[in-house]
Amino acid sequence: MTAVPFDLWRPTSGCDDKCLPVPGETPTVPALRQVARLLAGVGMLLLGAGLAAVLPVLPARDGQAAVRAWARGTARAFGVRLVVRGRPPRRRALVAANHMSWLDILVVLAVAPTRMVAKREVRSWPLIGLLAAAAGTVFVDRSRPRALPDTVRRVADALRAGRAVAVFPEGTTWCAGEDAVDCRPNGGFRPAMFQAAIDAGAPVVPLRIAYRCAATGESTTATAFLGEETLLRSVRRVVAGRGLEVTVTVGAALHPSRDADRRVLARAAESAVHLVPAGAVPVRRAGVPLALPSTGLPVRPSRPGAGGLDLAA
Repeated sequence: MTAVPFDLWRPTSGCDDKCLPVPGETPTVPALRQVARLLAGVGMLLLGAGLAAVLPVLPARDGQAAVRAWARGTARAFGVRLVVRGRPPRRRALVAANHMSWLDILVVLAVAPTRMVAKREVRSWPLIGLLAAAAGTVFVDRSRPRALPDTVRRVADALRAGRAVAVFPEGTTWCAGEDAVDCRPNGGFRPAMFQAAIDAGAPVVPLRIAYRCAATGESTTATAFLGEETLLRSVRRVVAGRGLEVTVTVGAALHPSRDADRRVLARAAESAVHLVPAGAVPVRRAGVPLALPSTGLPVRPSRPGAGGLDLAA
């Protein structure tokens, strides 16, 4: 992922190899097990291609359950254990998550049956592009800024139809280190897709994704996909890792008013994702107004979770 000048469509982060684990720092599994994981992962991707062929004829609920099971199985095949804290949305919602890895796509699909928003190039990816298209992914043409309003409209239509839609509003992957201020993507959460939630009167559900090594009990960037590294290099690092675990923390839903400012809503969602410690679900009284720290945005919270993909908008 080559750094490019900042513009509406192509945010960049300051992450590079310095953000990745030092060789030998992360515990690894034997080489034979690495090969087994890689073969299992490829097998699950092939299974996903077959699933893509039948998704259009499956009832919506059955199709969503099948995609969720496939995503969980694929993450497990690559050696990553999934932990979910909070209640994922079962109805319409704009799910806004941080973005560290290609695994984030599987993680979101494994937690909530959502439509994804992805860059147009994903459609041409082997196997994954086929499944993404079959699952109703909303593709963004980042070479045509004038197409953005139409993308927002399609997301709003999906929300009005009762679907949950997932976005990575940081627009690029980064290490998400608490002290890595220089690595944070420029511009923070992009506000465009939050307009879709306002237009559709849908809640925004913050989702925090955090990776750790269970063997050491510490957070890890072994699963990350950063800078100019190749996807193959990242995959090899994942299948080699021992005790890799991803925790998904579902935050309390934000309910924007009809006249809400999408920029303020984006900052509120960003605060909810990055300021809440991993694994901690905020507990709030129903109906009590809340002003999120650093935003001042009044929102009406509900119970937690009620309700790459390099998006840059």
